[in-house]
Amino acid sequence: MGDVRNVLVPEGLEGDRVDAAVARLFGLSRTHAAELATEGLIEIDGAGAGKSTRVTAGARIEITLPSAPTSETLEVVAEPVPGMRIIHDDEDIIVVDKPVGVAAHPSVGWTGPTVLGGLKAAGYRITTSGASERQGIVSRLDVGTSGLMVVCKSEYGYSVLKRAFKERTVDKTYHALVQGLPDPHVGTIDAPIGRHPGHDYRFAVMDSGKHAVTHYELIEAFRHASLLDVTLETGRTHQIRVHMAALRHPCVGDPTYGADPTLARTLGLERQWLHAMGLGFTHPGTGEHVRFESTYPPDLQQALDRLADLS
Repeated sequence: MGDVRNVLVPEGLEGDRVDAAVARLFGLSRTHAAELATEGLIEIDGAGAGKSTRVTAGARIEITLPSAPTSETLEVVAEPVPGMRIIHDDEDIIVVDKPVGVAAHPSVGWTGPTVLGGLKAAGYRITTSGASERQGIVSRLDVGTSGLMVVCKSEYGYSVLKRAFKERTVDKTYHALVQGLPDPHVGTIDAPIGRHPGHDYRFAVMDSGKHAVTHYELIEAFRHASLLDVTLETGRTHQIRVHMAALRHPCVGDPTYGADPTLARTLGLERQWLHAMGLGFTHPGTGEHVRFESTYPPDLQQALDRLADLS
């Protein structure tokens, strides 16, 4: 038996192909999703679905992930990651600018590229601290989120930064393009986040969730959406996406959390408009405060330019 997962199709994915919908909903590569459909491992409302079958909002998609190695036996496979830039490199840490469609580290069910695999392919040595498949990782970004990540090369660097992230002394800044105009223009969202009770791979604001705090400030308002500067006090899974959706201002291009697919198509977006722009912390080796900055990748910049033209 494999790992069975299921979720209801959100309105934003109405009419999409099964392979595209499954990739978005379950964090798989589209190629892997198509392979699962071909092998008869995807069902919609209990009936088998081919990779080109169109999905309907409200339908239940169920996938069966074939039995795979447990997390203890996963290995980092050296695989070059096109577009992944090295922002900083020293004896303790390496800061990378992660492209969209790349996972931080190997996991069961993920067959796409990883940050650790890309670093290994480029000849970098990462600390052995941490679980075998995520050595050196002190924080992660979603597959569908691009931007800055730090990976530790030394055991000392790992222990210091792991504690810094846990104690929330790391400055994490994102830019997010959200639908509509948040009111007020500057605000704080303090709402606990937990796994959605009826939807695998989705999270929600709920009383039983973990403490989560997000601060946002308007950068620029457009006709259909707003560009926000967002800082995180905590680092819950999908935190910005969940909190902005709770305000009824979901990230543009994020149908999982209620975004309008028409606007995403108009802007040429195939993922949520969310980018990890800045990362600041006390360097474990020098003890000095360091800060790193990123720029928008082409797909997000193009969407922003199109939005400006519409406005």
